[in-house]
Amino acid sequence: MITRQTVSDKLLTYLNQEITLAELVDWAENCFVTGGFGPDEDIDLLADIVMYLAGADTAQFPLTWDVCLDFMNQLGTPVKVVTVPAA
Repeated sequence: MITRQTVSDKLLTYLNQEITLAELVDWAENCFVTGGFGPDEDIDLLADIVMYLAGADTAQFPLTWDVCLDFMNQLGTPVKVVTVPAA
C-alpha cells in the first residue's frame, strides 16, 4: 500500500540525494501501475503528489525546494534542514 509514510520516505530519500530525480520519477510512475493508495481519506492527496512527482522531469512540473517543502507538510512530515560535517 502506498501511504503518506511511503511517499514522504521516498521524497526524503530524494532530498537526501540517495536517489536521483530520474529514480524518483520512475518510482512515481510505477505507483500508478501498481496502485494501492490508502487509506481512503488520503487517496486524493497521495495521487496528486505522486502524479506531480511522476512529471517532475518536465518543465511543467519543476520539483523546486518550495514544492518539496509543501508536499512534505501536506504529508505530515515537515522538513528541517541541518548541516552535517563534510567527510
